[in-house]
Amino acid sequence: MSGVVLESIVKAYGAVQVVHGIDLEVQEKEFVVLVGPSGCGKSTTLRMIAGLEEISGGALTIDGKLVNRVAPKDRDVAMVFQNYALYPHLNVADNIAFGLKIRKESKEHIASSVDEVAGILGLTDYLERRPADLSGGQRQRVAMGRAIVRRPKVFLFDEPLSNLDAKLRTQMRAEIKRLHQRLGVTSIYVTHDQVEAMTLADRIVVMHDGRIEQIGTPMDLFLNPKNTFVAGFLGSPPMNMVEATVKAGGDAPMAEFEGHDIPLAPLNALNHAVGDKVILGIRPEFATIATEGTANRVPMDVDLIETLGSEALIHAMLGGKPFVLRTETLGKMDMINNVTGFTIEPNLIRVFDAKTGEALPGQRVEP
Repeated sequence: MSGVVLESIVKAYGAVQVVHGIDLEVQEKEFVVLVGPSGCGKSTTLRMIAGLEEISGGALTIDGKLVNRVAPKDRDVAMVFQNYALYPHLNVADNIAFGLKIRKESKEHIASSVDEVAGILGLTDYLERRPADLSGGQRQRVAMGRAIVRRPKVFLFDEPLSNLDAKLRTQMRAEIKRLHQRLGVTSIYVTHDQVEAMTLADRIVVMHDGRIEQIGTPMDLFLNPKNTFVAGFLGSPPMNMVEATVKAGGDAPMAEFEGHDIPLAPLNALNHAVGDKVILGIRPEFATIATEGTANRVPMDVDLIETLGSEALIHAMLGGKPFVLRTETLGKMDMINNVTGFTIEPNLIRVFDAKTGEALPGQRVEP
């Protein structure tokens, strides 16, 4: 079993604590992505797993063994860095083989291993080239090859695609996903890019200020964010936030803002919250363009429409704050160009406490 378990892990630099007692269990063969804004502690956490940062408190186990005091080379993990960290004077074959040579593997084993990995990563025709003669994507594949060839128990990725252009990032995301499906090695991946997190992860760990905000599958976090931070971080564009007041309705409570009412899904928490301030979380993808006269239509003031080929982003103001609606364009351009309002299913509105930012209990949207 090649799982990774973090128990109350702390990192402090003197009196300043930057990781605050996090708990995380990564299962064998699982692909877990740590995501969050710059400075949230995700890379520091990864470096503690790798042994490149000393753990200030807590316990770290890999494959069931406590490794807090184990040297990086003895943890049987392999790390892929943001800046590739290739040896410029060595060709591709020697860069990939470097770790095996350090371990004094036989020449035959090294040669066969390098050939196998080069075939997997499409590097066979580049084995004699040096890093300076490769593109960014090819260099990143070499860095991955150097990690793969060691057959470690755990792969660690520290923002490996951030130096690539948008097209290459998309290509490399797909390659990393295929590679994980083929090799099945436990993987922990750090990024600030929520698109990478959503597309790569079996589970996502959202971090903020050195703490874990929420852990779950990509779709569960997208549909059921625990608080306004997670709701605003995941999604492109992010979830719209509308300040409102709960009021009594007929079959279910209503939310009132700027003289408009919008029905909410019946929740026990809302039945006791009449008169309370809440924040309505509305995904741009879940709001539907509605013409005047449509039941439960919410009017909005549109100030910009971005057409992106198959879809459009409608930028408006709602409740005194920016509001974005995302919609398909095919056969709808006349409606898009004249949009003045929207509707949304009550169960697709995420309701948060205005004071704490936490989601009110009882809400659940199934993927």
